[in-house]
Order: sequence, then C-alpha cells, then structure tokens
Amino acid sequence: MNILRIACKELLQDLRDRWTLIFMLAFPIVLMMILGFALGNAFESTQTIDKIHVLMKDTGENKALSEGFSVFSAEVSKSGILFEELKPGVDGKEEVRKGKYADYVELTGNGILLYSSNFIKLEHQILQGTLTAFAEKFKVGSTIAMLQPDQMEVLTSGSTDHNYIQETSLIPNRKPGAIDYYALAMTAVVALWGAMSAGQLITTEIRQGTAYRLVSAPINKGEIFAGKVLGNLVVNMLCVVIIIFFSKYAFGAYWGDHLSVVILLLLSQVIMAVSLGLAVSYIFQEAASRAILLIITQLGAVFGGAYFPFEEAGIEMTRLLKFIVGLSPVHWTNSALTGIVYRNEIWEAWPVFTVNIGLAAVMLTIAALIMRRKEGL
Repeated sequence: MNILRIACKELLQDLRDRWTLIFMLAFPIVLMMILGFALGNAFESTQTIDKIHVLMKDTGENKALSEGFSVFSAEVSKSGILFEELKPGVDGKEEVRKGKYADYVELTGNGILLYSSNFIKLEHQILQGTLTAFAEKFKVGSTIAMLQPDQMEVLTSGSTDHNYIQETSLIPNRKPGAIDYYALAMTAVVALWGAMSAGQLITTEIRQGTAYRLVSAPINKGEIFAGKVLGNLVVNMLCVVIIIFFSKYAFGAYWGDHLSVVILLLLSQVIMAVSLGLAVSYIFQEAASRAILLIITQLGAVFGGAYFPFEEAGIEMTRLLKFIVGLSPVHWTNSALTGIVYRNEIWEAWPVFTVNIGLAAVMLTIAALIMRRKEGL
C-alpha cells in the first residue's frame, strides 16, 4: 500500500510540473510536425525516368550480332531506350563522360562492351539489365544455330509473354512517409528521455531535504524505491501513449494493426530508460549524472535516426558508424517498430524487448545495491 501511495505522489508531482510536460509532450510533437512537413519530399521514393539516350558503335565484326542488335534496339526504343549511332570522329567514351549520353555501347567481334560514367544511376542499371537479357538470349540462339539449326524454330515460336514471377505486396501501397517516420522515431526518443526524469528521482528528494523525512518515516527503503520507480514509469509511459494517439489522430501517422505490441515494446524501453537514469544517478554525483544522461539521450537520438534517417540523408554507413548506430536504444526500438508496423513482423519486438528488460534488471540491481549501502536514500 505504501508503494502505491508513493507512486501516486510521484505521479501528481510530475503532472503539476508544467516544464516537464512541455519537454516530454509539446517539444516532441512540435518537432515531429516541423520535421515531418519540412522533410516530406525526402521520403518520396517515386522516381520517373525519361528517355534513356545511349550512344552505340557497331564495328561490323560480328554480322549475326549486328542483325540481332538491330531488331533488339528497334524493340526497346518503344520502351524509351534510344540507341544513336556514333558519328565519325566522335569519342563515345568522352561523350558519356561529359554527360551527353547515359551510356556507350560497342558491338565487337567478342561481344558487347558497355561504358558508363556512373554505375549507380538507375538509367545505367536499367540498360545493363536489358543488355544482359539480350546477350543471354543471343548466346542461346547462336549455340542452337551452330549445333542444331533445325531447332531454331523452337526458340522463336510461341508466346514470350510469360509471367514467371508474381509479386504480392503484404501491405499494398503502404510505405512510411515523413510524418509516419518521425512519429515512430520521436516516440522512441520520448521513451528514452525517461532517463532524464528518473535521474532526478532521488537527487531531488536530497536537494529539497525531504529524503531524511522519508527515511525516518515508518516505511521500508525498498518500498520508497519501488514506489518512486513505479510512479516515474507511469508518468513516462503516459507521455508515450499520448504522443502515439496524438500523432495518429492529429497528424494521421500510421501505427499499423498491432498497437498493443507497439505499446508493449515502448514500455520495455521506458523501463530500461528509467533504470538507466536511476543507476547513473547513484553511481555519479548530481551534476555529473545530469550531464552524462543528457549526452546519452542526445547521442542516442541522433544516431538512432530521430532527426534524420542516415539512409535517406545519403551518409555512407562505414563499419564504425554502423557500430555506433547499433548502440542507440532509439535505433533498436525504431527498427523493431518499423518491422511491426509496416511488415507485420511481430517477432522483431521480442529480441528488443528482451534486451531492454535485461538491461533494466541489471541497472535496477546496481541502483538498489548502492541504495542499501547508503544511510539515506
């Protein structure tokens, strides 16, 4: 009963602190709105490809290849891939290097040579795939013509319109937009921010001189500890739930069909964050603990992709950067939330849930052991 009384006291005290509410609610909501609307275009994945202009040179060394490629180029021109003959005195590689053409193709006696200034561009990848398909079919036809000419009709007869691969989207037309992304990311950040308020649970009592009253009261130190932790957990989780439903109904953010699993996963991060704040506050002095928790939460938010996704920003993910990003609790949670919400992969919640609860158990144990050795709280 004493635990519940202390928890209610913590809950009411935090709800009366308007600055805490502004920090935990207003700030992430405003940031979500600003980033979501300002960076909306960065999450648009639709690309339009205009006509692809390709420079071509036929050396005439392989007559069969020249004839086949002539038919091939006429067909692909209907799809927007246009081959232009190289004029005398013009350097095809230099023309591509200047950006006048997407690629440069040479038909030689040994086959097809393809030159490009940018192997990452979508235009080059489309052309490369198309040429590869033509080359494979040409090699098959050449082999049949050489070994069994009477079987050439088998290659050319029949319909070529076969749907060998059928694609089915698990969630049709569903992909995270800017608001959707920042709703998940900022909620994970708010869950981590619980470490900041938890770091002040005991130090505030000591600073205000109420710690001695609590210790001298006929209440077990374990009950005080459990009550304060429970109250702080409720406050932080309440902020997380408010942000979830506010983003869902005010901004139209998508949270999927497994909201209960989402909330359970975020609860595990809140528990971990509160435990982290308590452990740091017991290990270090008040000023140092506040600075350490601020650094941890801010770096966790930045490297967790809360303010900008590293993939969309075009940042090269080196091995060191991947390691640092992997240490962020925001990254763990955000990745699992994305899997649950957009791919219906509920199993992604359980490894993160286990890690969060495991870390929380270790840090709560450390905080409780240090508290037991102290005369006061």
